[in-house]
Amino acid sequence: MTGANRIKHTFRLPPTLSSQLADYARAKRVSQAQIVETAIASFLSPDGSERIEAALGRRLDRMTRQAERLSWRLEVASETLAIFVLSWLTATPPVPEGDRASAEAQAWERWYGLIEIIRSRIETGKGIMEEMSRDIPGR
Repeated sequence: MTGANRIKHTFRLPPTLSSQLADYARAKRVSQAQIVETAIASFLSPDGSERIEAALGRRLDRMTRQAERLSWRLEVASETLAIFVLSWLTATPPVPEGDRASAEAQAWERWYGLIEIIRSRIETGKGIMEEMSRDIPGR
C-alpha cells in the first residue's frame, strides 16, 4: 500500500520491546512499520488460530496412531512371550545333573544364533511384527 492509503497510529512500546523491534528490523532489512503491520495482521487474522489448531490436531492424530501401533505391538509381544514361557515350562523336562554343562553350552550357542537372526531381520527391515500385521485381517 502507498502512504496515501494508510492511517497513522501513535503508540508506545516498552524499551526492551522497542530495542528488539529495531534490532530485528535492522537484521531483516525491513522497516519497523512493516514488522508491526505484519505482526498485527497475523494477530488479528481470524483463521490464524484455526490453522494452528488444525496443525496441532493433525500432529496429535498422527501421534495417537503411533501410540496405538506401539501398544498393539507391546500387547502381541507380551502375549507371545507369556504363551512361549508357559509352553516351554509345560513341555520341557528338567535336564539331568550330568548333562547340564553340555545343555548350557548348547543353550548359549542357540541364544547367540537367535540374537543374530533378530539383528539381521531388524537391519533388513524384515521384522516378524510387520509380517504378522500383514497376516492379520483388519491390521
